[in-house]
Amino acid sequence: MKKLILTLMTAFALIGGAQANEEGIAWDKAPNKTNDVASLQNGAKLFVNYCLNCHSAAFMRYNRLQDIGITEQQIKDNLLFTTDKVGETMKANIEPRQAKEWFGAVPPDLTLVARSRAGHGGTGADYLYTYLRTYYRDDTKATGWNNLAFPSVAMPHVLWELQGDRRPVYEKVEAHGHATEVFKGWEQITPGAMTPLQFDQAVGDLVNYLQWMAEPAQNTRVRIGVWVLLFLAMAVVFVWRLNASYWKDVK
Repeated sequence: MKKLILTLMTAFALIGGAQANEEGIAWDKAPNKTNDVASLQNGAKLFVNYCLNCHSAAFMRYNRLQDIGITEQQIKDNLLFTTDKVGETMKANIEPRQAKEWFGAVPPDLTLVARSRAGHGGTGADYLYTYLRTYYRDDTKATGWNNLAFPSVAMPHVLWELQGDRRPVYEKVEAHGHATEVFKGWEQITPGAMTPLQFDQAVGDLVNYLQWMAEPAQNTRVRIGVWVLLFLAMAVVFVWRLNASYWKDVK
């Protein structure tokens, strides 16, 4: 019996270790600022300038950006690169056939990416926030880049000029009689246009916009939901008192 229990414990430990290796690095917590208009506006600018070249947001219209305080004229002057109509959806200019030849796959639509990437490691926003900040140079890859959150990713590091070049730093650790490398941090090779703190804030704004784009009415829905719950709570009190008043003389 003892041998059976020991065997089962060892098997579960090995399975847990294998799952930990497959899961990769832990996801960082993304800043949740979907009510911050300045953050959303900066995120929209970054999305149009850096993401929309290859990725579409086919279920999002440019004029919906007015919901975050960007005027129609500002949209026309600064954000309309792929169409001349403010009522059009955000579609990339790149041809799907060319994209598949260059990257090996057609870049996915990003309208709902912040909701579809949720997992055991956290929310979809947490994944995107981690993914966009963990690129590093890898000359063995076709694009010259790799990613800790998504190893062997086909997408190059489009924000590298802002972040600069970095390399991951590992430490050898003995575990279960085997030497493994554990990620410890980053070493900056060449600086980018932003400091690390500024870059993290910019990525936070971009992820914040992706969250908002996945459900633009979310903040309104939550706000209305709070008022509805307050109304129902008050209605319960009135109905309870009315019921007591109605039945007080009934024996």
